[in-house]
Amino acid sequence: MENSSAFGRPADKKVLIVDDDDAVRELIEFIVKKEGFNIEKAADGEEALQKARSTNPDLILLDLMLPKFGGFEILRELQGDETGDIPIVIITGRYTDRSTSEMIKQEPNVKDFIEKPVKPQVLSAVIHRILHTQPALRKPEA
Repeated sequence: MENSSAFGRPADKKVLIVDDDDAVRELIEFIVKKEGFNIEKAADGEEALQKARSTNPDLILLDLMLPKFGGFEILRELQGDETGDIPIVIITGRYTDRSTSEMIKQEPNVKDFIEKPVKPQVLSAVIHRILHTQPALRKPEA
């Protein structure tokens, strides 16, 4: 029997989902909630910064193409003050060439990079890895 005390519980972690596309945000919200995490949502850059500061999430899932500040400006803002330690996973639908994605990954608080369309199992695995949580045990399907 393995010792799972090294892992946190998803219910103890908060994930901030930032995407201006309602359908995408709802899909990501569904995936994150299903894994047992608490969520906060923001639809634009301004709201994302305000929520990051007021709710102090454990992780931010950040779309790069946003109204009221683009993702790059938000990345810069989040590296300052009290939000500098929050890990960020970039989720983008825009094709990014290798040099751009490598440049984004160099940012100190960016922990991973996921392209849309989001694959639920990929997103779940990334979140659990970064937050050191373990997926809730699921009953095997018959």
